[in-house]
Formats: sequence, structure tokens, C-alpha cells
Amino acid sequence: MRPSDTDTEPEPDPELYDSLDGQVALVTGANRGLGREIAARLAGLGATIYAGTRSQSHDLIDEPSVQIDRTISTNLRGPLLCCKHALPLLVERDGGRVVNVSSNLGQLSGGQTGGTPSYRVSKTGLNGLTAYLHGEYADEGLLANSVSPGWVATDLGTQGGRSPPRSVEEGAETPVWLCRFRPGSPAGLFWKDREVVDW
Repeated sequence: MRPSDTDTEPEPDPELYDSLDGQVALVTGANRGLGREIAARLAGLGATIYAGTRSQSHDLIDEPSVQIDRTISTNLRGPLLCCKHALPLLVERDGGRVVNVSSNLGQLSGGQTGGTPSYRVSKTGLNGLTAYLHGEYADEGLLANSVSPGWVATDLGTQGGRSPPRSVEEGAETPVWLCRFRPGSPAGLFWKDREVVDW
């Protein structure tokens, strides 16, 4: 959903679950960084957590050496297959949620310059997957959104001695908030800091 420059839509005001008791969350990349923080917060809200992890030997730490296929596979193919296999459970009742962790670098409206082409294209594709899930399964009660956590001090974010402005805790805020959306909440959107941003 991309409102035109002249549209003045009100900000969505979703109803949130105060507790996630009795609900199940599958968190990919939950062995470290942002995924680990999100899993811990959802567990703190009472959710049963299934943690999807990959081995340390397959972690994407040294980005200059990462091939295109590996980046696309990790950032797009993995979420696509995960959603494919989880969908039967997600649409069993209204309010199943998919929260894809994307990036501002995947925003078509923000321009696509500044290097890291594989990463940018993979996150643009992830936003496309989110839009597809919304278009295809919203009528079955699925809430699919994507979110930019910002530049976060994860292993990838700090590689090369860089100093991201956001902590892992700050990066997890909006993804966890989206996980608390009740049935009928806004979906098919791209978020940052609890606000909708243009794709």
C-alpha cells in the first residue's frame, strides 16, 4: 500500500494484546541479536516461542564476502519458505501474524543508492512478500506487516568497526509491538518506530 503524496490518511490505531498467553511465536534468527531480543520479549509476554536458528558457520557476519545467492536465500527465500509452511496454522483463526524484519534500504521510495545491492534487493523482495501475503490472505484473517528496526548494533550492524545508533533493545520495540496486534488491526504496511512509512 503506497498512498500518494496528496493522501492524508490517519495513522492506524491498532488494538493490542496485553498478554500473549496461549499464543505461539516462531522467531527466526533467534540465536542472537535482534531475533534473540524479540524472542525474549515475546516470551515475557507469555507466548510459547519456537526459535529458528542457523549455525554459526552460516551467519552473515563478513558482508563483503557474502555472495548474492546467500544473501537472497537468507533474507528472502528463507522467510518465503517459512511463511509457506506456517500458513496453514496462521490462517486457522483470525489474527495470525507475520512480521517481516525488513530495512529502510529495501524502500523503493527512498532511492536505491549507496552500495550493498544484494542486501537492498533482498529486503525490497521481503517487502514484496509482505504485500503478497496481505493481498492473498487478509480475507482469511492474516495480518502481514514488515518493519524496519533501523540500524541496530548487531554483529552485522557493527562489522567493520561501525557504530550503529540503535541498541538491540531499541530495534526490537516496533517488531514486538506488531506481534501484539489483535485481529482486524492494520496490515499490509511497512513500519518504523510504530509509524507507517512509504514503501
